[in-house]
Amino acid sequence: MENQPLGIVMGKGDLPSLLIDFCKKNKRPYLLFPIKYQVDVSFIRKHPHVWVSFGQIKKNLDLLRKYNIKELVFVGTVQRPRLLSLNLDWMGWKWLVTIGWKAFGDDGLLSGIIGLFEKEGFKIVGAHQLIRDLLMPQGKLGKIDPTGEDKKNIALGFEAAKELGRQDRGQGVIVENGFILARETMEGTDWMLKETAPLLSKTGSAILVKVSKPQQEKRVDLPTIGPETIENLARYGYKGIALEAENGFLLHPEKVIKLADQKGIFVYGVTEKKV
Repeated sequence: MENQPLGIVMGKGDLPSLLIDFCKKNKRPYLLFPIKYQVDVSFIRKHPHVWVSFGQIKKNLDLLRKYNIKELVFVGTVQRPRLLSLNLDWMGWKWLVTIGWKAFGDDGLLSGIIGLFEKEGFKIVGAHQLIRDLLMPQGKLGKIDPTGEDKKNIALGFEAAKELGRQDRGQGVIVENGFILARETMEGTDWMLKETAPLLSKTGSAILVKVSKPQQEKRVDLPTIGPETIENLARYGYKGIALEAENGFLLHPEKVIKLADQKGIFVYGVTEKKV
């Protein structure tokens, strides 16, 4: 489908711009489908786009077909709306009844959305299937190694984050000195880092651990880190971050490594079998 326009359904963050760069480099046409109230309008104005709304399923499908979109990628951070604010059309209500209780969990909701679009004939791809080297590699990045004690904490955080994911509640935890200090909620990672900062000890050993959910729909919503993550870790006094290797996005890796080395923060790719 390289000559077909790529439909980019998007929220906030750096991934949409990376996909646009990919399309331009490969001379592939693209069309942004920004979700209303979820994106930077000044960024959107620079690119071909058509606005879409959460609850208007039939209208959204008609727009995709109107612009001959056959392949879609879902990227960016989206603040989960309240059910009553969705303004669902008849197709939206039918879809919601079909997925039932799964709509109350992030992964269940996203899997339901993917299933709906696939049933309607669209091909859904993950950003990592288009952009090479987007997935987190295994092991340390940069100059700073986690200590043996850090790795014990990472292993503890990995299991806690996986359990959180099984409950479809979040993808990350904060661990320090053998204790889980915080678990990610719908407010997201940055909010968790800020709110947990007053609880950190003076040892400066707190670590952010982010993993994919065991039942994760890997084409959407993989855990993601980038330069802003490192800035926030440094701002609030964290020692490092561990991201699940091959199941998480590392954005702007050269910037991340340079910034982490400058700030004295380790960046570590971890798997379930090897910490």
